[in-house]
Amino acid sequence: MGTKGNIPGVTTAISPKRVAPRPPVTIPWARRDTVALAIVAGLALFTRLIGLTQPTAGGTPIFDEKHYVPQAWDMVRSFSNPVLGGIESNPAYGLVVHPPLGKQLLAVGEFLFGYTPLGWRIMPALFGVGTVVFTLLLCRRLTQSTALGFVAGLIAVFDGVLLVTAKFGMLDVFQVFFIVAAAWTLAGDMREAHARMHHAHITGNFGPRLGFRWWRFATGVLLGLALSVKWSGLYYIAFFGLLSTFWDLWLRRRYGVARPVVGTLLRDVPAALASLVVVPALLYIFSWRAWFASETSVYRHAAVDGTISGSDWPWLGALPDAVASWLYYHLSVAQFHASLTSSSGHSHPWDSKPWAWLVGARPILYYSATDIDCGFTTCREMIFLFGTPAIWWLTVPVLLWSAWVWLTRRDFRVIVPLIAFAAGFVPWLAAFDRQMYFFYAAALAPFICVLLAIAVGYVARLGTTVPLKWVRKLAGYPVTTGQLAVIVYLALVVGMFIYFAPILYGIRIPDFYYALIMWLPSWR
Repeated sequence: MGTKGNIPGVTTAISPKRVAPRPPVTIPWARRDTVALAIVAGLALFTRLIGLTQPTAGGTPIFDEKHYVPQAWDMVRSFSNPVLGGIESNPAYGLVVHPPLGKQLLAVGEFLFGYTPLGWRIMPALFGVGTVVFTLLLCRRLTQSTALGFVAGLIAVFDGVLLVTAKFGMLDVFQVFFIVAAAWTLAGDMREAHARMHHAHITGNFGPRLGFRWWRFATGVLLGLALSVKWSGLYYIAFFGLLSTFWDLWLRRRYGVARPVVGTLLRDVPAALASLVVVPALLYIFSWRAWFASETSVYRHAAVDGTISGSDWPWLGALPDAVASWLYYHLSVAQFHASLTSSSGHSHPWDSKPWAWLVGARPILYYSATDIDCGFTTCREMIFLFGTPAIWWLTVPVLLWSAWVWLTRRDFRVIVPLIAFAAGFVPWLAAFDRQMYFFYAAALAPFICVLLAIAVGYVARLGTTVPLKWVRKLAGYPVTTGQLAVIVYLALVVGMFIYFAPILYGIRIPDFYYALIMWLPSWR
């Protein structure tokens, strides 16, 4: 016997073995959410715009800005039309080793404000604000809690890694933004798939088709944009794709599908591959449109000028000119990255391995001006990519706790941030011999903030009412010891941010104060 389900076009029959788990609870967006979002966005904008145009090297870019800012300016100068944009020839810096999108976004700011510090830093600052906003939105979606979303956003505002990443004309902030936004849309797809499965009637061996999933398609778009900034976006495509597939498998098992594995392979995997693999691949290729259109792009005619025939990949010559040259470019970049290993003699004073990222043990110096005469003493101005200790020193504990509540309490709210963290961490362990730096860990920060916020939610429910009358009077309602602990923790995060602000903003400080804030030898 058939009956019409709640999914358009799906006719199913009610299975006598069907279980009736609860559907995902959705709390509608309310005015308090808008207020929380506005406060967090305002704080993020304020903290990221302060001193945005400082420092410079005599008006020129500093640190790795020296690579990406001129490449973006190449795009501005070679701009042809809004669709193609420009190309990043920049031969003075040799092979360009990252995809074009990050530089294209930098070029927008330079197009508006010229080859100036404001021009090459305004877009990173805005995307940095967006990263904080999506950290809040991700936590709000996972927990359906305004308060916990606000806490996650607040922690993200006062994290030094997310701050400094957003204040320089480099690429990481763009990729971090797209990754966090992709995690948000993926969480939306998981909730929507759960709701659709709940309202569908189960029939046959494989279960129902769930229809077109716009949230998953949006995830693919955002992952394609992340890949078009840096190749490490591949890790998130793999991890998010597997998470989406196994979530679908869990749903089919949970709702009593007779053959859930085959049902997932037939009903879910093809569409998931289309959205989370094909769409990102097409967007990645599209990001190279200016390279294909130009006659002067790096290696654009490697197939016909003899470059390929004398290379390690002469078989590329059998392919069409444009395809062969493009693939040769990619293989050359891959070879470049593979050569940056410690064992091959490459070393850097700020090299940092993945296990050091877990506690922010080895920050990286972006700017330094020392031996400045301050009259009574000497001063310095320094900027480090530096994680606020009250956040980063809790990374390992909160990861272990999150895994525990997932496995023992079935708290599925931690799944997306845990998998996203793994995508940005585990693959680097396999390449530990490679030169690495703390800015590779920037994409981990938003998910640490979300997991901390979820943990804060548990802590807030613990304890008894604080007996102190002044606490109750100040709060306006009875405060538990758990809630007081949360307030103290958030105050500690903000206090540490202010304490370490000189090395986050390049504020001139006496050498003795610098010695006071350099707690660990590995920070120097």
